[in-house]
Amino acid sequence: MFQIPDNVSKHTNVYDVLKERGFIEQTTDDEGIRQLLEKEKVKFYIGFDATADCLHVGHFMQVIIMMYMQKYGHTPVVLIGGGTTMIGDPSGRTDARQMMTTEQIDKNAENFKHLFDRFLVFDDEWNHVSSKGVLAKGGQNKEPEKGKAICVNNADWLRDVNYLEFMRDIGSRFSVNDMLRAECFKQRMEKGLSFLEFNYMLLQAYDFYCLARDINCKIEFGGNDQWSNILAGRDLARRLLGKDDYYGMTFALLTKSDGTKMGKSQAGALWLDAEKCSPYDFYQYWRNVEDADVEKCLRMLTFLPLEEITELTAHKDERINHAKEVLAYEVTRLVHGDEEAAKAQEAARAAFSGGASANMPTAKVELPDEGMGIVALMKLTGLVPSNGEGFRTIEQGGLSINGEKVSDTKLVVTKEMFKDGPLILKKGKKTFLKVEI
Repeated sequence: MFQIPDNVSKHTNVYDVLKERGFIEQTTDDEGIRQLLEKEKVKFYIGFDATADCLHVGHFMQVIIMMYMQKYGHTPVVLIGGGTTMIGDPSGRTDARQMMTTEQIDKNAENFKHLFDRFLVFDDEWNHVSSKGVLAKGGQNKEPEKGKAICVNNADWLRDVNYLEFMRDIGSRFSVNDMLRAECFKQRMEKGLSFLEFNYMLLQAYDFYCLARDINCKIEFGGNDQWSNILAGRDLARRLLGKDDYYGMTFALLTKSDGTKMGKSQAGALWLDAEKCSPYDFYQYWRNVEDADVEKCLRMLTFLPLEEITELTAHKDERINHAKEVLAYEVTRLVHGDEEAAKAQEAARAAFSGGASANMPTAKVELPDEGMGIVALMKLTGLVPSNGEGFRTIEQGGLSINGEKVSDTKLVVTKEMFKDGPLILKKGKKTFLKVEI
């Protein structure tokens, strides 16, 4: 279990720590939240819909925030959306999500919990006690152990809810006019917003109310695209429970300097599971981020002191490459551990120097006696998705073998070429592959 070092910040209030690291975007009450986190050790929650079988780097920002909160004595409530996933969150999307079976959702939720166990310490003896009605109070079997996180699944209170009761007791509290002004719905109105998705805000708001009512959870956190949903939940809890001490806070999304979302590799999303994204590929992604993004990533995705980050990013010439190596190593060790991070770094350095490494991504092929065309080999090993892209890569000067640029699209790769060992194929500036026979 990774431990955040004590020298991560000079501040003792986690609000100030999150502020100086550049996380906080919007709050319902800056000073109110800061004072609450100063005076109390609170329960707060972040929701994760189980739309895939693995967490990706977009989720990782929220995980890091929970790690900070846990370090400073607060209780993270990980809410897995086994109920809300059945609807699909329209926030930040231009199309509707595909419907999933409850079996798929439950399997994904189980995988999520295993991943969270790598980053947070849980009280696994704690359980939420569901209510038997929309407004009937639930509870918990005990208070969570001090310093430990807890996990809930909103399937417990959403899947069996009585629709008429829910609409009467919860739906009556919402104004359609106000909902249509919410940013999460605006971008969907032109292409069409289903009534199914329109219900999502009510369900997420109901989550906040249930957790506030049952376990005294006082704050909901989320990405900046969740602002409208968080406001709805805070307001619902305040109205139904008659208290003012419920808050919401959103955090910056992980974006590049050009405003696009970060975390897409050539193979797709940057997953946190080694089976879906190898530690080497994970390391390589961070090693190759744009210069302008290095400082932000070091602040948000590592626990290095800010003074060290400032020193690392002071130079904007070729010395920024050292900062990128530090970034790649620190994020990889946080997700995959020290050993895998060291292996990935060694393999990456070997690749950049033109050498081979046991830890470099490897493809083993059966080469015919007559050899194989280079484009066919590139496609067979997955270096390119199609012959057309293989031809284009070579024609544009984007392929080298053992450090020698390939210009002949009809080059035949023979067994003789492997007499001194495997071939190292380099596509573009960032993609390396060791080919063995």
